[in-house]
Amino acid sequence: MNASPPSFLQSLKRLSLVTQIVIGLIAGILLALLAPEVAKSTTFVGKVFVSALKAVAPILVFVLVMASIANHKHGQETHIRPILVLYLLGTFAAAVVAVIASALFPSALVLSTHDVTISAPGGISEVLQSLLLSVVDNPVSALMNANFIGILAWAIGMGVAIRHAGETTRSVLEDLSNGVTLIVRVVIRFAPLGIFGLVASTLATSGFDALLGYLHLLAVLIGCMLFVALVMNPLIVYWKIRRNPFPLVLTCLRESGITAFFTRSSAANIPVNLELSKRLGLHEDTYSVSIPLGATINMAGAAITITVLTLAAVHTLGIAVDLPTAVLLSVVAAICACGASGVAGGSLLLIPLACSLFGIPSEIAMQVVAVGFIIGVLQDSAETALNSSTDVLFTAAACMAQEDKAQASA
Repeated sequence: MNASPPSFLQSLKRLSLVTQIVIGLIAGILLALLAPEVAKSTTFVGKVFVSALKAVAPILVFVLVMASIANHKHGQETHIRPILVLYLLGTFAAAVVAVIASALFPSALVLSTHDVTISAPGGISEVLQSLLLSVVDNPVSALMNANFIGILAWAIGMGVAIRHAGETTRSVLEDLSNGVTLIVRVVIRFAPLGIFGLVASTLATSGFDALLGYLHLLAVLIGCMLFVALVMNPLIVYWKIRRNPFPLVLTCLRESGITAFFTRSSAANIPVNLELSKRLGLHEDTYSVSIPLGATINMAGAAITITVLTLAAVHTLGIAVDLPTAVLLSVVAAICACGASGVAGGSLLLIPLACSLFGIPSEIAMQVVAVGFIIGVLQDSAETALNSSTDVLFTAAACMAQEDKAQASA
């Protein structure tokens, strides 16, 4: 007896997540073109998906980092220090690339006059104070407000403390970590539907007109991210492992970057990166800590966004930029990027900090943030893809370098 052919939904379910996301993207574009009024009503679907990502991201980072540290056995080698060096080096290098690209291809903005109700920091000292206050924030408040610096600080502190607890307590924490990871995977499975709603409603509401006016700025932003992903990161990886870096680079971009491009959340892409690290055969005690950590502090794409948009405002206002100021901006952008939220649009809210270096008032800086949100459909997606794929890339590079060193000494 012949088996009945699979239904459409069953056939769709068998496709990979990336293929399903592409189908959702194409369906959203077609709906926006053919039935724009219907497409506008899909905004609720997109909002539910984004809200779900924002809801799970803080608790995911908190539980995963805490569980990873708590269950780390004494004496185990984790290679975290070289990974942190790669994270910081990559973020700073991305900011330098953005400074050079902005000087070669300066962008001009049309700064609108409508009010934006976001308060900008007054200067570097105020920002440093804010960062310190974020570290010591109430843990409940940090989770509610997605304060990832505070979440990370509490997760590390609790993880270190629970390392001295009984085996049962640490086992429960590991089960909790697995449970939260499962919930995030379920949320990500709905990414095709969420992306369908986001794309359809966005294109039906604003069309492509909002993006056309900022094509040059988008080209500089995405060009910088592509340069970092395909030139700068491979150079850093080659320096670390002394072999052809491109198979590893392309694998990370394909397996992690594409998913992160559509989910637009480094934190929500953590389970994808953990699974990829496992398939690459990396050291589990290393990647279980470095991947959640990277989703919080490894932000090359955010450094590019902060630098390019700030220098676009500087160019528009006719402010001269000398070499020392450009270097200082690179450092500040790298530090700011480390504090960028792991959810969509987090880097844009740190632009006023970089603008304060040039004496740009908060009213104008907030208009630059508004421009960032206009182009955010592509900018934030590309930024997240670079950030998240680099987490796995640098973790793999550090683990491979350590393995080569161990084999050489054997």
